[in-house]
Amino acid sequence: MPTNTTKTADGFTAEERAAMKERAAELRAEGRKGAKRADGLQAVLDRIAEMAPEDRALAERVHVTVTAAAPDLAPKTWYGMPAYANADGKIVVFFQDSGKFGYRYSTLGFQDPAHLDDGDLWPVAYALRQWTPTVEKKVAELVKTAVS
Repeated sequence: MPTNTTKTADGFTAEERAAMKERAAELRAEGRKGAKRADGLQAVLDRIAEMAPEDRALAERVHVTVTAAAPDLAPKTWYGMPAYANADGKIVVFFQDSGKFGYRYSTLGFQDPAHLDDGDLWPVAYALRQWTPTVEKKVAELVKTAVS
């Protein structure tokens, strides 16, 4: 899949500029009175539906696993990616499909509110290439730990 990774004069690729525009639209939408969790869920499902088949299959499994492991997290998009926020609206976990920036793998990432701290060094992002029972178990464990 060809991508435009050429940096422009301002230092951003076309994909990075598109992600920033998506985030600006998300912030405007969140500011509207009456924005509800259902809107966030629909935005996540719509975004997943737009992905390439391999990414979509991973994103669907991530969505099912995250919502089962941490039902209190609210689905919403974040920089155009499926993400899951805590009660304060802070992103805890997100899924970045490989096609977003032309990577060779998708990414499961955790933000600062995730309780994954383990000493002075711990991982906050994981490459996802294939969904297996082992991967599902690890993702569920990470999400449960992140919200504990």
